[in-house]
Parts: sequence; structure tokens; C-alpha cells
Amino acid sequence: MQEPLLFGTYTKKTSQGIYAGTLDTTEKALTMTGLVAKTANPTYLALSAKNRLYSVVKASDDEGGVAAWQLTDQTATRLNEVIAPGTPPAYVAVDEARQLVYSANYHKGTASVMHIATNGELTLVDQIKHTGNGPRPEQDGSHIHYTDLTPDNRLVAIDLGSDTVYVYNVSAAGKLSAQSTLKLTPGFGPRHLVFAPDGRHAFLVGELSSNVATLAYDPATGYFKQLAVVTTIPADYTAHNGAAAIRLSHDGRFLYVSNRGYNSLAVFQVQADFKLTLIQQISTEGDFPRDFALDPTEAFVVAVNQNTDNATLYARDLKTGQLTLLQKDVTVPEGVCVLFSK
Repeated sequence: MQEPLLFGTYTKKTSQGIYAGTLDTTEKALTMTGLVAKTANPTYLALSAKNRLYSVVKASDDEGGVAAWQLTDQTATRLNEVIAPGTPPAYVAVDEARQLVYSANYHKGTASVMHIATNGELTLVDQIKHTGNGPRPEQDGSHIHYTDLTPDNRLVAIDLGSDTVYVYNVSAAGKLSAQSTLKLTPGFGPRHLVFAPDGRHAFLVGELSSNVATLAYDPATGYFKQLAVVTTIPADYTAHNGAAAIRLSHDGRFLYVSNRGYNSLAVFQVQADFKLTLIQQISTEGDFPRDFALDPTEAFVVAVNQNTDNATLYARDLKTGQLTLLQKDVTVPEGVCVLFSK
């Protein structure tokens, strides 16, 4: 089986934009197939059901936003952009039910909502700005790193700068109204979140603390509660590390986190009470792994290392959740995001 995938990148050195690759699940091999779209700093990607691609974009030295693309046979045609002064956002997500796109701007502390027109183009319909800070140097102000949906279609905005998880209600027109907040331990530095299949539990990765928190979520009230915390790195590792991406297998049994610094994927088994047990640390065979993804069969995992310009392919054991290295030298320039496109 040939599985297409896309790579979002920085374009600070040699990368020219969004790249495509193919995973051959029979041969157990990953190959790059070329440049999909020439654009600046498409660091995060989201794909709609209509095969429209939405990416972070840097429009100029002092402007950034979200670009809309029509994706056809791994060729992307730009539809339009929603651009604003300042740095580009860090995260993009699609809301199929309401035909909206959400973005999180780390540097400006804002979460934006855009409406998807019938032709796929975007229009800004709402934006909120957070304030606050935390004890670590990286927490000098609000830094929203993630905006995506709960299973009951509320919006979660994760603020690394203020150690806060915000929940918003979203109207049919894309207007946001505050529902709840969860304050975390100072310095936790929350980054990304994934929900368990039951819709009542979630796992929150702390970039600055190299921790993962198990959360309970109440759909009736829209409130989170923290249940437990585990580390993503060994206790004796004292060099700098920043936890990054977090993924959960579809059956909810295994959780994966990338470590930038320790340069590994940490593999956890999810227990019956949703607490986590570390079962594996495996090298990403490169430096500064930002993102990774499980393929549609979940028998493979692809990770990208930003600083060493390489992607790594693993086989994934569906019973044990553990990973085995298959490839480590697939060239992906300045890789930041991995997205299987079918």
C-alpha cells in the first residue's frame, strides 16, 4: 500500500516549503517525492475532508498567518491567505462541522477563528488574546501553542506562557465564549493535548517540564481536572529538553511523546485508570524531533528531526505499542510537521 504524507518545514536554511513523501507499507520504506508548495515557514499543516490544505505561512519579515491550498495529486494551489502583522502562528486545525479553521499564535498570545468559504478560502471571524506569565524564562507572557476541538466540539486553547488550559464554546458563526480554565503547576509549560477514545480523558504534554499530565474532562461542564503526571525523560538526564508532539493510538492503549534534546520518542502504556507507564525510549536518530505521526494502519510511525534534516521511520507493534527502527536517513529539510494526507 502506498500512503502519501506531507511535511511542514521551516525555511530558514535550505527548505523551500511543503514537501510530499510516500510510505510503502509493503516494502516498509519511506521516500520523498518532492516539493508540493513553495512557501515560507509552513510549520504546521491541517487537511480538510475536501482535500484542502491549511498551513502556517510567513508572508514577510513582519507578517504571518494561515494559507489555504487546494491539494491535488500532491500539488498544492494557493487559494488565499489570512495575514496579520507580527509572527506567524504555531498551530492550525480544521473544524469540519462548522467549516472553520483555528490557529494558535505562540508569540502574540492569540487564538484565531477563520470561516471556510465554499471554494476553500478563509476569512477571519473572531480572535481572542490571552495575558499572563509563568516562572520560567520562556514564560514572559502568553504563548498559545495549540487550538483544537474537544470530542464535544468545544475549543481548547493551550497557553504555555501562563500554564493554563482554556476551554471555549464556539458558535455556528465561529464566535468564541469562555467556558472554563485549568491552572497547572507553575512551570509545567503545556504545549499539545490528545483525547482518549472515551472523550472523558486527555493527555497534556508539558514542553518546559518534560512531563505528561493525565486529565479528566467533563463534557457536561466543559471542565478539566488533573489526575496524574509522569516524566518523558530519564531522571538522570540533566541537559536541556523540550517535549513536543503527543500522539495516541486509536485504541487508546499507547501514548507517544517526542523529546527535543534527549532526542527520543517516549512510549507509554495507558493503564485502566488512564495513568501512564513508560515502556520504551527510542532514539529519533537525529537532533530536535519536532513532530511525528502514526500512519493510517498504525503499523508505522514517521518522525522528523529539524536540526539534522532527516525523517525516521519505525515499525510499530500493534500489540505491545513498541517501536523498531526501519529507516533513519530520509532527507526532509528543516522538518517540523508530519501529516498523512489520506
